[in-house]
Amino acid sequence: MPPIVASSLRIAGITAAALVLGGLTPLGQGALPPEFSSLANSASGWTIPTALLVWLLARGYPEAAIGGALGFIALTIGYTVASAWRGVDFDPLFWVIVGVVVGPFIGLAAHALRRTPLHAALGTGLLSGVLVGEAIYGLIVVGDTTSPVYWWIAAALGVALLLATAVRIRRPRLIVSATALTATIAAAFVIAYQLLGSISR
Repeated sequence: MPPIVASSLRIAGITAAALVLGGLTPLGQGALPPEFSSLANSASGWTIPTALLVWLLARGYPEAAIGGALGFIALTIGYTVASAWRGVDFDPLFWVIVGVVVGPFIGLAAHALRRTPLHAALGTGLLSGVLVGEAIYGLIVVGDTTSPVYWWIAAALGVALLLATAVRIRRPRLIVSATALTATIAAAFVIAYQLLGSISR
């Protein structure tokens, strides 16, 4: 099979799987307890499945970037279609834009986990930073109106990824770099979300 065909099939697999997962999400939300309701409007709710699909299927950075964007968008489209089928209005524009802008970076970070220790440290810093940053935002900024359960889970996943990478690479300087990048991305995430909230008011 020509490489470009194999690459296209892997990207299509990421997109198709994301579309299905997005479509199943509204159904799953109805079965989740209220403590997990924050998942419905969280960036990490799309980041985690996108990163997992890219990590499993992508075999190069170009595939990872394209798959990250298309996966994020497909999750949103699947969610929108399933919500409409259930009679619930959902405007996908914001999350589609997020997918176009952020999706490639999520894909690149996820694929980086498979590569050299340096790449893995950088990818971990980005992914862990998103998870920890959104958790901090959820607990501190919107903690009065949302359940803390999901935010603590997101934080735990971010820390767990950082620890898993530290065990794998076993290089103190890279571990420090991954930790510093996690903190930087987390802080940037909180600031960006606060700015976005003030603009949308």
